[in-house]
Amino acid sequence: MRSRALALTVFALFGAASIAAAQAPQGGGGRAAGAPAAGARAEGARAGGGPARRPALFFREEWKQNEKGDEHPITQASVANANLELKMYGPNAAEMAITGKAGDENNPIHVWTGLCTGPCAVLLRDKANYADLSGLARIRWNTKMSGYHQIRPVVKLADGSVYVGDQADGSTRDWIVSEISFANLKWLKVDPARAVTTGNILDKIDLTKVDEVGFIDLMPGSGHGAGGWVDVAEIEVYANKVAR
Repeated sequence: MRSRALALTVFALFGAASIAAAQAPQGGGGRAAGAPAAGARAEGARAGGGPARRPALFFREEWKQNEKGDEHPITQASVANANLELKMYGPNAAEMAITGKAGDENNPIHVWTGLCTGPCAVLLRDKANYADLSGLARIRWNTKMSGYHQIRPVVKLADGSVYVGDQADGSTRDWIVSEISFANLKWLKVDPARAVTTGNILDKIDLTKVDEVGFIDLMPGSGHGAGGWVDVAEIEVYANKVAR
């Protein structure tokens, strides 16, 4: 009986020692349960050390009416932001018009494409900076459509190449503020003289140095009245700046 008790005591002491050894820090240090190993922490630091951050506002354009407040062809005088230059593409892009009234949410000042008899595009160029549209850069706009028309984001790179994204926006029911992330887009090259797409779809293009950014309507307008056109009021681009 005495021998059995002694054996049980030795067994219990051996078990306690084994548990203590298993819980002891290894290699002069330890980490809490669930904490990343040193190698994982180093890898995280190399990868950027945190989530990507959304860029600040690069530019905002609200358009500017003339003294008469009527419908008239869009020109550089229609650009309200003094830091921006107006660029237009398409065989009769000059037929696009400015109309609307400041402060009227039912008819804000906007670009109208109804008189374009072919595709047409409006892009804006910051005088001092290129736009870095990589990462979480995005475009936000207030738009309204007629017919099957929609608008798509279009960019001109520093090398002069023009591309249009594969995502489109537009509602025929009301003015809608929406945004598109450039990182989600695939691209087609655009012939700027004709404002038509060419070549094959590209999964990615280099967006780190964009000269101009704006919108394109790839369908001909139908003129006044319901039928087919796009209205584009204020535009905002969120991107990092790259000095020219």
